[in-house]
Amino acid sequence: MAGTVHDGVALGVDSSTTATKAVLVGPDGAVVAAAGSGYPVDTPHPGWSEQDPDRWWEATRTAIRAVLDEAGLPGAAVAAVGLTGQMHGSVLLDAAGAVVRPALLWNDQRTAAQCEEIRRRVGPQRLVALTGNDALTGFTAPKLLWVRENEPDAWARVAHLLLPKDYVRFRLTGALATDVADASGTLLLDVAHRVFSAEVLADLDLAPTLLPALHEGPEVTGTVTGDAAEATGLLAGTPVVAGGGDQAATAVGVGAVTPQVGALSLGTSGVVFVPTAGPVVEPQGRVHAFCHALPATWHVMGVMLSAAGSLRWYRDTLAPGEDFATLVAEAAAVPAGAEGLRFLPYLTGERTPHADPSARGAFVGLTVRHTRAHLTRAVLEGVAFGLRDSLELMRTAGVPLPGQLRASGGGAASALWRQVVADVLGVPLVLTRTTEGAAYGAALLATVAGGWFTSVPEASAALVSTGEVTEPAEADRYAAAYASFDRLYPALAPEFRALGG
Repeated sequence: MAGTVHDGVALGVDSSTTATKAVLVGPDGAVVAAAGSGYPVDTPHPGWSEQDPDRWWEATRTAIRAVLDEAGLPGAAVAAVGLTGQMHGSVLLDAAGAVVRPALLWNDQRTAAQCEEIRRRVGPQRLVALTGNDALTGFTAPKLLWVRENEPDAWARVAHLLLPKDYVRFRLTGALATDVADASGTLLLDVAHRVFSAEVLADLDLAPTLLPALHEGPEVTGTVTGDAAEATGLLAGTPVVAGGGDQAATAVGVGAVTPQVGALSLGTSGVVFVPTAGPVVEPQGRVHAFCHALPATWHVMGVMLSAAGSLRWYRDTLAPGEDFATLVAEAAAVPAGAEGLRFLPYLTGERTPHADPSARGAFVGLTVRHTRAHLTRAVLEGVAFGLRDSLELMRTAGVPLPGQLRASGGGAASALWRQVVADVLGVPLVLTRTTEGAAYGAALLATVAGGWFTSVPEASAALVSTGEVTEPAEADRYAAAYASFDRLYPALAPEFRALGG
């Protein structure tokens, strides 16, 4: 219960695309230790992205042992384990639990034809109404159809589907289970009712027996087996909670667990995440409608593909060797609106609000008076405008906007960029004192199973500590600049498609 002194630590494990991170969190919310272990991504063909799930398990074993050693703690000190990781990946197992083929990852682009097939079978409007989302190449369901259509021998062996973090759970506990937040990204979940959709499964001719058991994020799904204890150093019998996909877990870790507090990630990609008390579906599926990682809570989410990634591309291409701080400091001298210069941040296509892989980046409005500082300012503002697109879609869908956004990601370290984003969005940005991301959120989910708290909001209120607040200061000055940005994609989209790639 809140206020009670607890012994031990909670463990969060994040199986991301490039590495597995293990984080130990103490009863006061402080990070006791963190450790990680990396692995590669395989690209056997252009646009393909795969990983061997056993790499995640080996990295998990390594990371858990390393974090326990760093903390100087025995496995018995871990009260409970929370899991998170990259979403949408397809882990296919046979009846004996062996991996059938490498997992297709969230960024695999081979399934455009299968997305069209899903829309045709289910109906585009009905699909969004049932699952809260349109069919995108990143989601899990199109991957299943691709394997069925292109690798029939492999498909004939498939008995179980798991998501990436849930394969780690399987190796830890032997349980075939997932959580409703991660399952929301499969395109197979009835998001409003938090169950797999019998209608979508029937339309796609997929057997319900393929799917794992569903749980809420803080629920216990199993306990560490003897073999897993020997492999990791954990104590056999330690409870393992359902956890959540990486975005939902990150939101838990920054305290975005009620509709009053949203989350904004300014990493390689950009994410606007707003919790809701009930399911809210944008009619065209242009923002994602998912279950949150705590009971009776949902969220809407917009994802832009190149946020801080845009600034990195700009630096590496036009100012190689320059440090980010110098570039951003120059941009501070340029007025809001970059004196008529606009940047479209669609360097790798776009997801929200334009689900368009052919979208391209652009500087528009260049004149001889524009300097490097103007270009940098335009990049910062263009990313902020792209994030506002998500917020505007949420607003029109009837989502009550939060009073603050908890900011995370590398770009959030820049005071100027935070100010630009706060001004463009018209919402205060709040930093938190932890930077461990999704793994920290997974550990917070585990504290409920560990008996430290009775609910996720209670754990969040007790353990998440906030820091600097950036209030909107020049929101009015960005109104015209955003309006001009908003007109550019529709004007240029035909040319993007004609350019082809």
